[in-house]
Amino acid sequence: MSVEISFKAKGIGFTEVGAAKVREFLAAQGADVQVAGLRVGVKGGGCSGFQYSLNFTDEVDDEDVLVVVEGLQIVTDAFSASYLKGTELDHVDTLQGAGFKFNNPNAKRTCGCGSSFSA
Repeated sequence: MSVEISFKAKGIGFTEVGAAKVREFLAAQGADVQVAGLRVGVKGGGCSGFQYSLNFTDEVDDEDVLVVVEGLQIVTDAFSASYLKGTELDHVDTLQGAGFKFNNPNAKRTCGCGSSFSA
């Protein structure tokens, strides 16, 4: 497992709103922010080729990359890390609904809903 203090090293970060929403969700679940984190990943699927995955976790595997951003732990598997480099996680609230939005500079094309991309 590798640990980086700066998100610039592995490339995943938050907007202020995104970080606040993650903290809010962790608190609502009664999770300890020092132990729990956000698992961010990429898997095959979706209408553009790859699909984002986002879950809360308190487990970090030996192959995982652990990054601490604004006091929040982000856990990413080694495969996903290369596709997520430079990504900023935001939370948006629109007339169509609320949810996390991935601002991924590696995405050459995204679907209309923003939950899948091609690299």
